[in-house]
Amino acid sequence: MIDRNWQRSSFSGGGGNNCVECTATGTATVALRESEVPAGVIRAGRGALGALLAGIKAGRVGPHDFATDRD
Repeated sequence: MIDRNWQRSSFSGGGGNNCVECTATGTATVALRESEVPAGVIRAGRGALGALLAGIKAGRVGPHDFATDRD
C-alpha cells in the first residue's frame, strides 16, 4: 500500500500499538488497520463505514455481533 497519512483514534491513548488507524484512499473510500498489524488493511466505502459507526454509537452494533478467534 502507498505510504499514507494514517490517523489514530483519539481513544487510543498515547502509547503502545493498541490503536485503530484510518486514512482516506480516494474520494469515496477509507482504509482501516490495527496498529499492531499495519499490513492488515481493510477498505470500506465512506457510506458503509458511516452506517457502521452510527450503529455502534446507537448501541445497535457491538462486539457480540462479530465472530472472533480471540475469545
